[in-house]
Amino acid sequence: MNLEDLIPTDEICARYKVKRTFVSSLYESGLIEIITVEETEYVHCDEISEFERLWRLHYDLDINLEGLEAIQHLLRQVKKLQKQNLELKNRLGLYE
Repeated sequence: MNLEDLIPTDEICARYKVKRTFVSSLYESGLIEIITVEETEYVHCDEISEFERLWRLHYDLDINLEGLEAIQHLLRQVKKLQKQNLELKNRLGLYE
């Protein structure tokens, strides 16, 4: 993993004006991944869009951590069902 692709959690907290506990709670709930390198915690740049979505849901819509977990679960289910639907359409296309 390239250190250039990692963003320190302190920088995320400063940029988005969130407390460190919010980032930690997202990590503890499994909603984002935090990587520790030499006692400094980082978030991979690919996770930033997910963090931003969760941040907006929490601060703009006042959704608590449990609600974020439920939303995350439902979105994963929707993506899974969309993938299955596409696979079934492709299989059905073979018989038409």
